[in-house]
Amino acid sequence: MADIPTLERRALELMKLADFGPDAVRVNAEIVAASPANVSAWTRLGRCHLEQRQFDEAVTALRTALSLNPTHTVATNLLNEVRKRRAMTPTAKERATTGFAAREFALLETLPAVEAVRALQPRIDALFDAINATSIAAKVLDVRRRHGGESGSKLFHANSIHAGDGGHIFAFQHGGRWEPQLNIGWFSGPPHPASAVRIGLGFKAGGRETDAAERERVLASFDRFQRTLEHSWKRELARWMATSGGFIQYGANPPAVDLQPDRAVEWLLHDRALATHGWVFVGRWLVLADADAARILGDRAKLASVSDDTFRTLFPLWTAAYADVS
Repeated sequence: MADIPTLERRALELMKLADFGPDAVRVNAEIVAASPANVSAWTRLGRCHLEQRQFDEAVTALRTALSLNPTHTVATNLLNEVRKRRAMTPTAKERATTGFAAREFALLETLPAVEAVRALQPRIDALFDAINATSIAAKVLDVRRRHGGESGSKLFHANSIHAGDGGHIFAFQHGGRWEPQLNIGWFSGPPHPASAVRIGLGFKAGGRETDAAERERVLASFDRFQRTLEHSWKRELARWMATSGGFIQYGANPPAVDLQPDRAVEWLLHDRALATHGWVFVGRWLVLADADAARILGDRAKLASVSDDTFRTLFPLWTAAYADVS
């Protein structure tokens, strides 16, 4: 039978020495094997696994500690640290990928949005480079130049990515803040319903930084979008949404997955509350939990191709909304 008092003394000695090596793992493992309700030993074991970079084992130990005492502050803080370090330590397979997999969404979940932007910037910039090389990017830039928009040589610039609320970052095309926006957004779940990337067309008429003139410009753009949709795009957009995982989103709400494409298009046609919502979006959603979508998200070339296809499909609507935006 294990000598629990002796093991406890040894575990505390090792902890005071900041020794979280194999001996500490063994000692605390023997304690929890003999005394499964020992919250402190489970917490120490989790710390040892964390320092050994054995992240899955650390999560198991710390979750066990919290199942015994849900308010244990040390275990809670250590579990958060494990998740953060695991997210920032890619496997060899993850290092070989160029897109956005579970690790990247874990970073978005774990880090404040501003820090997540910095952590994901290299991958996002690489995606921007691929999208900027597409023919649809050149067409968008040409429309902006012909209608008096700011000159620019790229659809997405390095500073196009912005921090949203927790678990959310987004990018819109150069000059697009008060224009109809070709938009890409990243969401982590939690805190959002699912880890996903959205790609499509959005209109932003809210926010404390919006002045009255800018709001009127966006509302006028949205009105042109609605008129074009009514006259020639209702069936086309509904068909595309049905085959491409398309959903609308408005305000701070998640995508309206309960609305079938025909009903979603009707909503877009008849909504008169953009100024109240502050944000209305229609586009494709790639949800990490879906195996096909995950393969696209994890490969920069595939994600750039889907972005190109989405922007190409929505380009006529964007162009109609953009007309005379200046």
